[in-house]
Amino acid sequence: MNFWQRYSEAALTSLSFFWTALWAFVLGYIVSSAIQVFVTRERMQRSMGKAGGGSVFLGTFFGFISSSCSFAALATTKALFKKGAGFIPSLAFLLASTNLVIELGFVIAIFLGWQFVVGEYIGGILLILFTWLIVSLTRPKKLIKNTQRNLQKQEGTNENGKDVPDWKEKISSLKGWKQVARKYFMEWKMVWKDVTFGFTVAGVIAAFVPNSFFQFLFTGTGSENPSFLAILENTIVGPVAAFFTFIGSMGNIPLASVLYSNGVSFAGVMAFIFSDLVVFPVIRINAKYYGWKLALYILAVFLGALVATAIVMHYGFAAAGILPQHTASNTTEQSQRFAIDYTFWLNLAFLAITGVLAWLRFGGSDKEKHHHHHGGGKQSIIERVLFYLAILSYIWLAGGVVASFLVN
Repeated sequence: MNFWQRYSEAALTSLSFFWTALWAFVLGYIVSSAIQVFVTRERMQRSMGKAGGGSVFLGTFFGFISSSCSFAALATTKALFKKGAGFIPSLAFLLASTNLVIELGFVIAIFLGWQFVVGEYIGGILLILFTWLIVSLTRPKKLIKNTQRNLQKQEGTNENGKDVPDWKEKISSLKGWKQVARKYFMEWKMVWKDVTFGFTVAGVIAAFVPNSFFQFLFTGTGSENPSFLAILENTIVGPVAAFFTFIGSMGNIPLASVLYSNGVSFAGVMAFIFSDLVVFPVIRINAKYYGWKLALYILAVFLGALVATAIVMHYGFAAAGILPQHTASNTTEQSQRFAIDYTFWLNLAFLAITGVLAWLRFGGSDKEKHHHHHGGGKQSIIERVLFYLAILSYIWLAGGVVASFLVN
């Protein structure tokens, strides 16, 4: 296969990945947006003031119902912590809102299968439990208290005393559904760059990177019974690979499927998926919020919890007989791409729903102004880099489509 054939294959694979997952993205973001609008969060911090089991459970539950992209979750976590929420419940909220994510489960099911969906949700809970354990054992109370005090001094703790409408009132009103539409397009605005670049990279790797590279990078690749040291190495290399991609979890799923189709262990793939909170943009934002000392402490805690979670799940799934088996390839065959099948009809249906939401968001006379801050203004450099990478991705994909007509 020459370069132009591989180029065509890479572009068509990326586009078919996105086409396959489109309806799941739309459904996931509709559900997520509705939950975030109809389930209010104004009094969360009052229930998250201690590190006891009840507070950690509530932090996890609030995180689940507030599922969002990493940058939005970081901003919300900082706000809760600043207003008095406990450190461990705040981290539980952050982990739940980025891992116990409805739309993420849909996309994982499409690309990786039900075992990985189960692993995503069980692993999300294990991540929280291991984080709780590590923080309880290390107990950096002085650092946490000083950081929380500094946040309160710098930003204040003024509360908005307005009454919040009941969810029943919201769900039965046009205004409530306009808020859902607004939130839906905000979600897409936050992730479109990551998704574009992530899906493009997945196609490039699937077409250009040989299996020998994965065998070199991940010890025991393709082995039916890898050693413990191989599993441990996979769980460490997975986060390192995610760190250098700096793509959010939604954009990383097709890349995770490429890793798994090339023989990387279940533990390594799950570690890669769970690494959305240990990538450089997230570390940088945490440092901006809390200072480098606490940001690096959070990084170390998450890495330790992540490795432990991936290993426990790998051997737990193996003991239960549900460890997924590798297949030769998860990439879509050219003859099956863009077929008139259930994916085609689901995509049409959910694109129509998106059209209705677009009318609610942009077609009305709603003049309300809403200001949202997802990670602070200083992250604009990273956002600009992702923007240009996304534009280059579109150019690459367009060229690949043209190449597909020339080589066929």
